[in-house]
Amino acid sequence: MNADRVLEFDTIKMKWKELAVTEWGKGQIDEAACILDERELRKHLKDTDDARSLIDRCGAPPLTSIDEAKEIVVLAGKDCCLTPYQLERIGGVLTAVRRLKDYLNRGKQFENALAYYELNLDDLEELREEIAMQIRGGEVDDYASKLLLKLRGDIGRTEEKMKEKAEQVMRANKECMADSFTTRRNGRVCIPVKKDYKWKIPGSVIDRSSTGNTLFVEVVSVANLYEELQLLKIEEENEVHRILYTLTAMVADGATVMNENIRVMEKLDYMFSKGKLSLDMDAAAPKINLDRRIRMKQARHPLMSREMSVPLDFEIGGEVSGIVITGPNTGGKTVAIKTVALNCLMAQCGLHVTCQEADICMNSAFLCDIGDGQNITENLSTFSAHIKNVLEIMDEVNQDSLVIMDELGSGTDPTEGMGIAIAILEELRKSDCLFLVTTHYPEVKEYAAKTEGVVNARMEFDKNTLKPTYRMVIGEAGESCAFYIAERLGMPARMLRTAARAAYGEGAEATVNCEQTEWGKSDSGKRNASGENRASVQAGRKRGKQIRKEKKPSAAMTELSEKFHLGDSVMVLPDKKIGIVCKPVNEKGVLQVQLPGKKIWINHKRVKLQVAADRLYPEDYDFSIVFDTVENRKIRHDMERKYTDEVIEVHE
Repeated sequence: MNADRVLEFDTIKMKWKELAVTEWGKGQIDEAACILDERELRKHLKDTDDARSLIDRCGAPPLTSIDEAKEIVVLAGKDCCLTPYQLERIGGVLTAVRRLKDYLNRGKQFENALAYYELNLDDLEELREEIAMQIRGGEVDDYASKLLLKLRGDIGRTEEKMKEKAEQVMRANKECMADSFTTRRNGRVCIPVKKDYKWKIPGSVIDRSSTGNTLFVEVVSVANLYEELQLLKIEEENEVHRILYTLTAMVADGATVMNENIRVMEKLDYMFSKGKLSLDMDAAAPKINLDRRIRMKQARHPLMSREMSVPLDFEIGGEVSGIVITGPNTGGKTVAIKTVALNCLMAQCGLHVTCQEADICMNSAFLCDIGDGQNITENLSTFSAHIKNVLEIMDEVNQDSLVIMDELGSGTDPTEGMGIAIAILEELRKSDCLFLVTTHYPEVKEYAAKTEGVVNARMEFDKNTLKPTYRMVIGEAGESCAFYIAERLGMPARMLRTAARAAYGEGAEATVNCEQTEWGKSDSGKRNASGENRASVQAGRKRGKQIRKEKKPSAAMTELSEKFHLGDSVMVLPDKKIGIVCKPVNEKGVLQVQLPGKKIWINHKRVKLQVAADRLYPEDYDFSIVFDTVENRKIRHDMERKYTDEVIEVHE
């Protein structure tokens, strides 16, 4: 049974993971579960208390990601030469260690236990300073050694001489040049020489242009300097490797200290993530007991904002082991039981809770049945899913369990569901566990009222505003307020009377939540057999949206539509002019006929069929040849082939 998902603790974990910076810390959060050892739980809660206190007093700790550093330390111990980038990462971790030591030292004045982890941190000052001095910007710095500084200076001066030599040759042979600038080809300084003047410029052809008309020549004087430059670069590379190997050896020598630094920082990251979560949620430290007692003052759901949530005061334990919560839908029953269970679960994972005060017992298991649990793939209905969960709960429950059940006995016949609900409650009571359930059954309320160890509770509902207050009152049974809500929202009195009679029998409408209703007043007009006002029923039926039925053509209209077809040759009376049908008869009995030079609309009674279209034209004949202009036909042809801005003109 996945209590993390049902109670939304997995969502809490997602928020919690965002506050950790190391992969180890995030992994610990993923694995966080109920702590069943009292001593261990108190230690975890103390860590959370200290982390929250230190954050409140000194601000957020200067922790940084150290995951790369773990791999780099391993590489250093394998006689690998670390790159400047890797050494910078080590330097960054050591800088973070120094800052964290300073942060923890400030916390010692408050006698905070976490502050003394500073003693387990060593920033390897010599190594940190060497890396900071010799590595910069992902490269070995020029000032890493005197020799490296001299070599890089010589390299720069040699490259400048090469450029000057090449430019001297260009100035002396301007007519031979294809351009006025030197260029680099394959790392060599070259001058662009026209192909026809190659014989005039002594040197080696390094490259040529794509057309072949320009040759890139390295002149002899520059070539001599290039060889000198390569020797300088080899010496520079050797010096860089010497520096990197020296720093790598220092990292390898400090591997034990580095690994301890990383271990301590990961542990602190996990503990401080709990403090950050407490701060983000404005949470408080809970007290822990083994007396099977839960008491919460001003409790909030951890995932709801302060503006949305209504604080909950709750207490269970001692003589009361079970609470049956009733009240209207959307009254906050489910949120209430989730608030209690989720805060208890968080406390038992070593986290602070979103309560002003809390005294929470340790639980061996959190057993939940919340939601309808329908599963199409497993062919589970709502009721089947509930029963499956209930049977699992009964297998696991013991005197140290906390059981949460929502809408107990729902999803089936109300009478049978009520019986099953009472049977479940009786089994839970016998197990001596703590349990919270929600229900709508009056019989379950009666069971809670007369059974030792079980009490009713209700969620308040404001009848004036028709809104829940989300406040729980323990010791009183609630009501669904269904009839009252329906009446206030405008349900007719006749329907409410019918509902009351169906639910409670004849004459019940006078006693069911009717103090402020007007159900008893007689409606004017005659009533039907059920006592309903026919006029009001009919009026109510007419108020809604009406379905418009499609008008079916008459038999005469159907006959007319078959009388004339597109392309028929007809005679227009009384002028006896011959034309062709452009558009068949419409619903008004009018059709369009093409006469010489014009088109006219005319009543079907003035038209006489001469020759049917199927006798004049072949099948699938294109009538646009007859009825459309040449211009329109050309435009239509263009539209079928491509996009065009032309417009087809239609003349009626």
